[in-house]
Amino acid sequence: MHTPTLVLVGHGMVGQRFLEALADRGVTERARVVVLCEEPRPAYDRVQLTSYFNGRTPDDLSMVEDGFMAKYGIELYVGDPAESIDRAARTVTARSGQVFAYDTLVLATGSYPFVPPVPGKDARGCFVYRTIEDLLAIEEYAKTATTGAVVGGGLLGLEAAGALKGLGLDTHVVEFAPRLMPVQVDEGGGAALLRTIEQMGLTVHTGTGTQEVVTEDGVVTGMRLSDGSEVATDMVVFSAGVRPRDQLARDCGLRVGERGGIAVDDRCRTSDPSVYAIGECALASDGRVYGLVAPGYEMALTVAATIADETEERSFTGADMSTKLKLLGVDVASFGDAHGTTEGCLDVVYSDSRSGVYKKLVVDGDGVLLGGVLVGDADSYGMLRPLTGSVPPVSPEQLVLPAGAGAPVALGPSALPDDAVICSCHNVTKHAISQCATLPEVKKCTKAGTGCGSCVKLIGQLLPEPADKGLCGCFSYTRSELYEITRTLRLTSFAELLDSHGRPEARGGEGCEVCKPTVGSILASLAPTIGAGGYILDGEQASLQDTNDHFLANMQRNGSYSVVPRIPGGEITPEKLIVIGEVARDFGLYTKITGGQRIDLFGARVDQLPAIWTRLVDAGFESGHAYGKSLRTVKSCVGQTWCRYGVQDSVKMAIQLELRYRGLRSPHKLKSAVSGCARECAEAQSKDFGVIATANGWNLYVGGNGGATPRHADLLAQDLSDAELVRLIDRFLMFYIRTADRLERTSVWLERLGGGLDHLRDVVVHDSLGLCDELEALMAAHVEDYQDEWAATLDDPERLRRFVSFVNAPDAPDPSVRFIPERDQIKPDLTVLTIGTLEGV
Repeated sequence: MHTPTLVLVGHGMVGQRFLEALADRGVTERARVVVLCEEPRPAYDRVQLTSYFNGRTPDDLSMVEDGFMAKYGIELYVGDPAESIDRAARTVTARSGQVFAYDTLVLATGSYPFVPPVPGKDARGCFVYRTIEDLLAIEEYAKTATTGAVVGGGLLGLEAAGALKGLGLDTHVVEFAPRLMPVQVDEGGGAALLRTIEQMGLTVHTGTGTQEVVTEDGVVTGMRLSDGSEVATDMVVFSAGVRPRDQLARDCGLRVGERGGIAVDDRCRTSDPSVYAIGECALASDGRVYGLVAPGYEMALTVAATIADETEERSFTGADMSTKLKLLGVDVASFGDAHGTTEGCLDVVYSDSRSGVYKKLVVDGDGVLLGGVLVGDADSYGMLRPLTGSVPPVSPEQLVLPAGAGAPVALGPSALPDDAVICSCHNVTKHAISQCATLPEVKKCTKAGTGCGSCVKLIGQLLPEPADKGLCGCFSYTRSELYEITRTLRLTSFAELLDSHGRPEARGGEGCEVCKPTVGSILASLAPTIGAGGYILDGEQASLQDTNDHFLANMQRNGSYSVVPRIPGGEITPEKLIVIGEVARDFGLYTKITGGQRIDLFGARVDQLPAIWTRLVDAGFESGHAYGKSLRTVKSCVGQTWCRYGVQDSVKMAIQLELRYRGLRSPHKLKSAVSGCARECAEAQSKDFGVIATANGWNLYVGGNGGATPRHADLLAQDLSDAELVRLIDRFLMFYIRTADRLERTSVWLERLGGGLDHLRDVVVHDSLGLCDELEALMAAHVEDYQDEWAATLDDPERLRRFVSFVNAPDAPDPSVRFIPERDQIKPDLTVLTIGTLEGV
């Protein structure tokens, strides 16, 4: 009996998905399957290619499970690509000289990087960015380089730029189109992306092309651009798009498209019925070549179903080109008719280019959602993309406005129909996901979440409340458990913690938006104890921080920043008051006295922050840490020094406490107050830890907070001496930092704590767990190690480089940060929402 032979040429992501589909359908049991792979390793995750520079190894990127080939009897030949096809004889000849007869041939040869035909393109120091071997070569060459340039500002170009920056090179991006990512985002989205990327230290050249790679003795020394400018660079990475690899098909007489690509029908058959083409090498029946992995997977499933002779016909006539990814740490997403090409469509836009947020939804006259572009904040992508083609349950204006600018709506999974496609990579619907109980089960049964990963957050919302109480998809441990692991093993980096204690599938990865700032906070709070660097913007720590920490300042609505110097206990000299007034006057800042007894200065551009803080530090001010999850203020009344009712010196105590706990990183912000008598003018019982004077000493209250859900603090201990008070607060704060969950205020933590206040009192007052010496030692290490973050920044020219509006014009003010006068001060000049036809934009 004849055993049919299937030969697969190419073993990339799409090729591997095809093999899995064959195995699922039992084809490998009745046919011989041969795979010819050009690269020296099996299929790997090209979507996550750049994660190699974040510590993932080539083995980590592999998409082939151990034993897969042997289990299904698949013959894999790595480093042995197909050289020719004889359709008449139905044979494929490999580079090694082996000849393989086939009954069915599947071409999955992918694409090759396009290198513009410019002089010098083959010089030493020129690279492409496509394979692991390319990355290895770039990594090696960068060791002797200081500057790099990337030709191409699309998806892969920005990935390459991030890699060069991560290798420590001053990086330029050259994009011929007038904006970055011209295929995915519109002009507004490109502007927001450009501003954010330039703030990261990259220099971007748009609207110009590469005219020549300048060389000396055959080695790259620079680039000459079409606008006449020159860029000095030690290496050039070409990432200007890809072209279908169709030469094998051309040579054997298969029909190809005029602009490339192996022509296929809706079953992915070529002009030869025995030959199929899938992935980036194929020109689909709708006349397009698809460069994304999701359409390639659909083609793979179509061919596998056809070969398996399934009764249910499957075809490929086109695909959703929606994408969501993170480039250089910036969320970017587009879906549906993102550019608004539908006749008569309308756009609804929210734009805050200074903070790098841009949202546009495209709708028709009846309110049907046609598509959209999201830059800087793409959290709603998972909900919006499945709603494309329908009328959303709320107005589009509500879907783009941020909190505080209107009536924001958080659509839940219930708004999606059962047939909504949640995972576009594997075409998995909401109904299919709802049949599973856990994320691992979803991934195993449907493969949803195993592609680009953009759907994982929404999948989590569709699943029942998990028994897994892990911090996130990267760690199965809680925050408090990760704190103990870090402290006990003295782990000093996020990568070290993830690789040793992350979930198996997350090890070697980059982490996520949940675990990175959480671990960053843990490392900062434990830094003096475990021997880690204490400065939060050095090395890996910088990539872990939340937005505000990146510039040691709070970003405001119009993209400007606030400046909040520390005023311990609310006490300030006239001389310091004058300095604040002069700084506010000279830099044109809005000034406001806060409820925390400080003076906030609003309206600073990012490039002004160092100059402002230089004057403040010279006058003796320190960072007030208004931007961090740390101690904010210790408010006080005037106490017995001035008040006739006061029984203790509340100002002195407040100053002592604020200077002791300043800079202490914690799961959430911390606020405190000290009242000089029972009249409670400092409102201490609404604070995370509050102190009220008594005739015999101090009463300590804990677990209070104001805000939207206020909670009255509980009395922990009373009539304490100064030393006893400080010792108990030391223990309380370190026990909270040690055991609280991510973003958990002390009030919520105390109510969640088993045994509540009684247990807390047993631990920190009576030392029931024998932890008190350790807790006190941790706090002592923090106090000894403290350094003012702004003073440390001003002392280091390298650290100051991040504080510019435009990298290529560091002295230029940001024209998008505008103000208008109000009550003899300023306020942001904002255009929040625009609605109109696209033709009028």
